[in-house]
Amino acid sequence: MESSLIRPTPAAIGVVVREGSVLLVRRNNPPDAGKWGFPGGKIEPGEILRAAAAREVKEETGVLVNPNQVLTALDVLDRDAHGSLRFHYVLIAVLCDWISGVAQPADDVSDAAWVEIANIGSCGLLLSASVPTVAAMAWALRDGQSSPLGSAAPAPSR
Repeated sequence: MESSLIRPTPAAIGVVVREGSVLLVRRNNPPDAGKWGFPGGKIEPGEILRAAAAREVKEETGVLVNPNQVLTALDVLDRDAHGSLRFHYVLIAVLCDWISGVAQPADDVSDAAWVEIANIGSCGLLLSASVPTVAAMAWALRDGQSSPLGSAAPAPSR
């Protein structure tokens, strides 16, 4: 497909923080197949953003959440071996409160786990881009304290 025909696809990701940990899933499908990231997926026509985030978390992990506020938006560009654009997703990260449920992989993920935010950079999992930064943002907003990773935003380069 020609890059000029590809339009950005909006998707919601649920960033669930509980007791200093964040809920992550290992993706089965592109983009980022095999990598760990936040549960999420495409927003259905007519679906409200927060409802999409809650639905995706439940579908992929069985966990029930209360979606709160938008944290950030991220562009995910997936290119083939020749550099041609295959997908363009706009991921809208929604901070969610855990209500109930035990994380179990379902739908299009192969694993689900709670990962300590303080150790997310050294947890040994192959993470999707921006996972540590978004987790730190969620921690800071959710708990009203500074991030265990330091500043959520990288320092400007000189």
